Amino acid sequence: MSVTEALVGPFDPPPYPYDRLNRLKPVCAAFDGGLVDLSIGTPFDAPPAAVVEALGTSDAERSYPPSAGTLEYRTACHNWMARRLGVEVPVDQIAAAVGTKEFVASLPRFMRLMNPDRDTVLYPAVAYPSYAMGATLGGCRSVGVPFGPDGTLDLGAVDAADIDRALLLWVNSPGNPTGQLDDLEAAAAWGRKHAVPVFSDECYVEFTWEGAPRTILEHGLDGVVAVHSLSKRSNLAGARAGFYAGDATIVDFLRSVRQHSGMLIPGPVQAAATVAFGDDVHVEEQRERYRRRLELMADVLSEWAGIDVPRPAGAFYLWIPVADGWDFAERLATDGGALVSPGEFYGADGANFVRVAVVQPDERIDLVARRLASTA
Repeated sequence: MSVTEALVGPFDPPPYPYDRLNRLKPVCAAFDGGLVDLSIGTPFDAPPAAVVEALGTSDAERSYPPSAGTLEYRTACHNWMARRLGVEVPVDQIAAAVGTKEFVASLPRFMRLMNPDRDTVLYPAVAYPSYAMGATLGGCRSVGVPFGPDGTLDLGAVDAADIDRALLLWVNSPGNPTGQLDDLEAAAAWGRKHAVPVFSDECYVEFTWEGAPRTILEHGLDGVVAVHSLSKRSNLAGARAGFYAGDATIVDFLRSVRQHSGMLIPGPVQAAATVAFGDDVHVEEQRERYRRRLELMADVLSEWAGIDVPRPAGAFYLWIPVADGWDFAERLATDGGALVSPGEFYGADGANFVRVAVVQPDERIDLVARRLASTA
């Protein structure tokens, strides 16, 4: 279990993980056709035309938008959860977030205002880096929780002293970078037992490949908050639109402090996001794109590397066990002109993995396949 203590003295920000790949970019760019970037999970496909139209015609750019989200926006979030996830959450227990990365990164300092006697953020030991960085930025400790043999968080491994200090627990399902599906019912029950709020990052929920999409809110709203985003589902990462929903007391507190902090989604973005949450057709089309690319890239890398590349249970990443993550990334850059992420970006336990984001169009993945075939 990894533990990062709260800082003492000035903060020296570490390099942003993906900036560490810059030295490999010229190697990839030298190929005919240029670099194929499979390192960051940023969408390359177009958002729905109706969403783009709403962005430019809302007439909402003049006035300050509600920090918590317009009633129309929050109602669209409510309707989406009811339709796609089968849960009914009161509209006043839903509030807007400016995307969800800022929510993740700012949450510990806000939650510490709510509970100043606690100072520890629990999060998956192999995870999106912002969970631990949010703890650091909030002056908190971070403690990585290991995964058990079944791929779910081993909450029984959390030390009693860390539970006593726990400000919150993050879960992420489907998970980045692993694609695993966590036991959200067990996480909710653990949080209630130990009086630790559980925040469930569910931004990949509509790209669940094994079974139906699941949310922690299925297991009640008390003590839990689900976090959702349009970045992945609707190819709107540049618009920065998301929301959080769940426990009435926690949502009300966060809504208030975030309003004081000036955190708000621009009015035109809220109008466009309302349209996006109301449409499911474009999501089904995107699901098929990602499903096809996962299969294609897994086949390409299996043949080139001579390994069996596992398919994920969710999300659009391949999480591939290798001897050394950096070595594999360098070989793939040299042989295929493709940039991927060494697994240690996501924690020390990921050092023997690489993450491949299948966000590029099929023709770009085909290009990598042709390059790698020529090295055989």
